[in-house]
Amino acid sequence: MAGLHQIYRKIRYGEPVVVVSGLPRSGTSMAMKMLDAGGLPLVTDLEREADIDNPKGYFEDERVKDLGEAEDTTWVVEARGKGIKVVSSLLQHLPRDLNYRLLFMRRNLHEVIASQNKMLTRRGETSDTPDERMIELYESHLRRVSALLRHAPHFEWIDLHYTAVLERPRDEAERIRRFLGRELDLERMAAVVDENLYRNRAEAKTA
Repeated sequence: MAGLHQIYRKIRYGEPVVVVSGLPRSGTSMAMKMLDAGGLPLVTDLEREADIDNPKGYFEDERVKDLGEAEDTTWVVEARGKGIKVVSSLLQHLPRDLNYRLLFMRRNLHEVIASQNKMLTRRGETSDTPDERMIELYESHLRRVSALLRHAPHFEWIDLHYTAVLERPRDEAERIRRFLGRELDLERMAAVVDENLYRNRAEAKTA
């Protein structure tokens, strides 16, 4: 039945939008870079330039930030067949009359927090929330996201684990290609994965 339902949605709503999502600092930019290298067109505005935190680029579109408030989201229709990055907290605001193939990045939460803290430090900012409390909040958020994905018919998704992509980039690129059902250049996708950027490794901790 699920297969028939998906076929029906494809006929009614057209080719899916490819979405890369996850928490900030979970590897979403890396996944977008892989899609770009593989030959998938991306929806980006190039407003946010590469920097020390993301030397390979951010691959963002500023319109995504307004999904929760914007009355007009028809621009998302133009992303069908293309890739777009949407932070996990905004997935619920994507238009429901479209199909989405979602690549959801998972990363050890201690590493996510460490990376976010270093970014804040470089900007001269600090977080008022203790790390352990942030982990609790993220765990709760991720449970809500998982529930959304399980029950929302407009999403099909796979989880991509940050460490697995770094350690086995070609295998993970093949998983992405099979899931998307697109002809993508696996060698180029694997080649852009840079393990040297794995700068915030968890030590004897799990998330």
